[in-house]
Amino acid sequence: MISNPVLIVAVLISIEALVLWLSRHERTRRFFDLIPSVFWIYFLPMLAASFGLIATKSPVYGFITSWLLPASLVLLLLPVDIKAILRLGPTAIAMFFIGAAGIIAGAALSFSLFRPAIGARFWSGFGAVSASWTGGSANMIAVKEALSVPDEVFAPMVIVDTVVPYLWMGFMIAIVGLQPAFDRWNRSDRAMLDHLGEEAVQYPATAGGRRTLSGIALSLAVALAGGAGAHLIGEQMPRIKDILTGYTWTIMIVTLLGILLSFSPLRRLERSGASRTGYDLLYFVLTAIGAKASVADIGSALLLIGAGLVIVAVHALFLLIGARLLRAPMFLVAAASQANVGGVASAPVVAEVYHPGLASVGLLLAILGNIVGTWLGILAAQLCRLL
Repeated sequence: MISNPVLIVAVLISIEALVLWLSRHERTRRFFDLIPSVFWIYFLPMLAASFGLIATKSPVYGFITSWLLPASLVLLLLPVDIKAILRLGPTAIAMFFIGAAGIIAGAALSFSLFRPAIGARFWSGFGAVSASWTGGSANMIAVKEALSVPDEVFAPMVIVDTVVPYLWMGFMIAIVGLQPAFDRWNRSDRAMLDHLGEEAVQYPATAGGRRTLSGIALSLAVALAGGAGAHLIGEQMPRIKDILTGYTWTIMIVTLLGILLSFSPLRRLERSGASRTGYDLLYFVLTAIGAKASVADIGSALLLIGAGLVIVAVHALFLLIGARLLRAPMFLVAAASQANVGGVASAPVVAEVYHPGLASVGLLLAILGNIVGTWLGILAAQLCRLL
């Protein structure tokens, strides 16, 4: 068994690099369409630890999550364009938050229904998955660490977060043909799609620029400095037992810091691929989290998938009520829903299916989720804890 911290880090980096390379290689990337790379980045270290290749307990795991997670969040939020999101208009933004409210309410209801079968300890796990379904993987990992979600609770939630969003995305694409009938029944104001189309032209859905060594080095320096600053401030903040710890403050502060830095000249680091560097750090954190878990922890995943389906059912009900009140077209229902449950990877795809040329609307709503998902996940967790 490998227990040397340097060798453990080497194994984790090798796993991450191999998965990312395979997911981008022309011959193998199609195998990641069903089960995404982020799952394997978590699952393979879990297998390695469960079968004794690497130690399940090591100080290096805590160091990686404590220091590199805040750093990754700085870089992931750095390219956020708040002004572009606001230009989408009140209806689009309202539909996103109505969908997010549905996730939070669904998490509380689902936890109440399934608690006798799964146990009260899963309150934090429901918060973590709520963070993913109002934001994305980064938000889920942030809430996992902020609330100290036990590994045996987090592991099955990763399965839920892999299965349910893909089922939901398939369902949303399958019902695209109902769009004209829904808009007639709802008396939807389709004129707002013209405004969204104008904004879509102004915001092309493009990735960051080409990475350079100097750009990576500068991005890492900014990220580590921002994460360390958030740590220092977080440790000085007041604590509330079972609600706010020093690290919870750190995660919330670093999220706000990343947003503030997006208004500064440091935003130009995205030209050197700052967000890609951020994802590399985030995935490395995920390998460390996976290495602490056990294959035996995923045994309750099937039951929890049912709980996840209850959450998205409540989420869908909220969106239907919101669409009726706001006369929002089905396009916004689908885009807001996928921005919540799916995130930046799939929201543009669903938006494009519903209305060609409006992929960036789904992307912008998903980016909004990345901004607020951590806070909403913590809120959902605390509601479940009170229950």
